[in-house]
Amino acid sequence: MIANKTLLGALSAVMMGAMSLPALAATEIQWWHAMGGALGDRVNEIAENFNRSQDKYKLLAIYKGNYSETMTAGIAAFRAKKQPHILQVFEVGTATMMGAKGAIKPVYELMAEAGIPFDANDYLGAVKGYYTNTEGKMLSMPFNSSTPVLWWNKDAFVKAGLDPEKPPKTWPEVGEYAKKIVAAGYPCGFSTAWQSWIHLENFSAWHNVPFGTLENGFAGTGTEFTFNSPLHVKHIQQMADWQKDKIFVYGGRRNLGNAKFIAGECGMYTESSAGYGSFKAGAKFPFGASNLPYWPDVKGAPQNTIIGGSSLWVLSGHDAESYKGVAAFFNFLSLPMVQAYWHANTGYVPITNAAYELMKKLKYYDDNPGRDIPILQMGSKAPTPNSKGLRFGNFVQVRGIIYEELEAIWAGKKTAQQGLDDAVKRGNVLLRKFEKMQN
Repeated sequence: MIANKTLLGALSAVMMGAMSLPALAATEIQWWHAMGGALGDRVNEIAENFNRSQDKYKLLAIYKGNYSETMTAGIAAFRAKKQPHILQVFEVGTATMMGAKGAIKPVYELMAEAGIPFDANDYLGAVKGYYTNTEGKMLSMPFNSSTPVLWWNKDAFVKAGLDPEKPPKTWPEVGEYAKKIVAAGYPCGFSTAWQSWIHLENFSAWHNVPFGTLENGFAGTGTEFTFNSPLHVKHIQQMADWQKDKIFVYGGRRNLGNAKFIAGECGMYTESSAGYGSFKAGAKFPFGASNLPYWPDVKGAPQNTIIGGSSLWVLSGHDAESYKGVAAFFNFLSLPMVQAYWHANTGYVPITNAAYELMKKLKYYDDNPGRDIPILQMGSKAPTPNSKGLRFGNFVQVRGIIYEELEAIWAGKKTAQQGLDDAVKRGNVLLRKFEKMQN
């Protein structure tokens, strides 16, 4: 770990001092974000160091609540003509932002007008694919990108008689390992965060099956959901059945189940790669990260996972000088050293190829095994129309529907088939509403 400490020390030195200049900012730029707690501290550090690096602009990083709250605040502010320059929007809001005609200033236009060299191909393929249009032009600036992985408690594996260095690779193996963990005295074999994102959205990509028609919405707004296929039903019903023996225990919406893993209650946990920061800070046991499990009877699986997290959208209605400042900040944010610092301290992936190569050169992954799993998992295979991402309108509300239906399944009120059928039916109503708004 000495090399790791040296790396973090070097990155911190660059971030905190090497770029310092007198703060004489003349033009103020507002960045509304959704990063609270320790992540918020990192965001503030990035903003402060951008301000130290130049004296023309002052970036104000303003926390506006969780992802949904921040997006809602940004929309309301735009309607009131009091919008920020930069708005952080989670990935499922991408189609909604694209459909907000006249509200956004595409990043590729912003950078061109500022005269700053910008190439979408400099960004990781999985990241670029999510935030570009059909012509490959970047619409928003990638920021905190992650993908789900399997985390496991090595102490729990030892107590259950399992090899602590060999996590399960398939879902049947998860079931077998979880039974042994429960038999060893743990109240929970495995749990999960972000149930829709991991067990339906990424599950679809990982098994190369469609979550919806028309390339998961990338090919048009006339898409319909298909996540009630036999494979989806099989997986969700298996999880529901596993609840009877505590093999699977539902931990709550979003990532509320993190507390169960950190407390040592659950031996395994599916969560974003960005869970690394909170696990490192709170867990009192050694843990590891591995690829998401897959069903071995699905031909071609595993394929690749898709990203979560968010990107930074530039809102229209500001003056040219402000936009030069936004472009300068985006250029700063993409610097390899800045991205390396963000990656090392948060668990999010480095968004650029150069930052990833820097981390490999510094042997960061040799000293921190598994930290490159998310990058490899997203990029080991070329994405297919089923695995390059999702682009559905009103998807924030659709996720709410999916949560409701999954909770009905976990509670035994519906079978997996009934719950997923109802989620698809209700979700398609919202898709038609969005399609009508675009025409």
